[in-house]
Amino acid sequence: MTDSTIDTHALQKEARMMKLEALIAEREMHEVVPLAIPDDELLARYERLYTGAISDVLREHVLTEQAIPGHVNVLRPERTVAGFAFTVKSAPNTRVSGELTFRTGMIEQLGRNSFVVWDTTSDTESTAWGGVMTATAVGLGVRAAMIDGGIRDTAQILQKDFPVFYRYRSPNGSLGRCLISHYQVPVRIGAVWIRPGDVVVGDMDGVIVVPRRLAVAVLERAEQILGNEREIFRWVAEGDSVREITEKGGYF
Repeated sequence: MTDSTIDTHALQKEARMMKLEALIAEREMHEVVPLAIPDDELLARYERLYTGAISDVLREHVLTEQAIPGHVNVLRPERTVAGFAFTVKSAPNTRVSGELTFRTGMIEQLGRNSFVVWDTTSDTESTAWGGVMTATAVGLGVRAAMIDGGIRDTAQILQKDFPVFYRYRSPNGSLGRCLISHYQVPVRIGAVWIRPGDVVVGDMDGVIVVPRRLAVAVLERAEQILGNEREIFRWVAEGDSVREITEKGGYF
């Protein structure tokens, strides 16, 4: 076999192979880029907003699927909370060995200002979050948790000033029912992709995800919208007609 034949075979093999690098980069890799505003200031300003205004701004960026599906319940509707996404992926699985070790490693990576976003792969039999996880998270400076699955120990959770968003409640623990497989990787809940470091905001209307690359731009535009709405409310209180308000740039 000549060198040219070998080269031809190699080229043919390469042509037959699937090109997966871009998909791997999109689904498995992430870069937490620095932001122009300090973390604490950015999150505090987001907590003065509301999810509806953030959604309206995301729509201006042609991002119309950033809200976690409406089946998520709010345990503390009086709170608005913002944090940086810490993603967790689990799935129904009866395996027990290794689960506690893997969970310990995951918890050790939780950091201050995290907002846990947990994809349970539509588990309906067990709970991923409870009283001990809440107490641990509070001690680590975690700001909130969104569990697309079950929680338990609700009375213990409510003893802490810690917002939790969840799908259902059950006394069943996860061990032997659901297995953590990944953390700090991109996850998808409904139509929403959540990547580590994205800004996540939750209030009584639900949970919305702001891509990190747009975090500052969305914040500043949403603050502008809040200012506009204060004017609109003032015009309404003063008795302006719908047409007058519309002509001045108001909306309903």
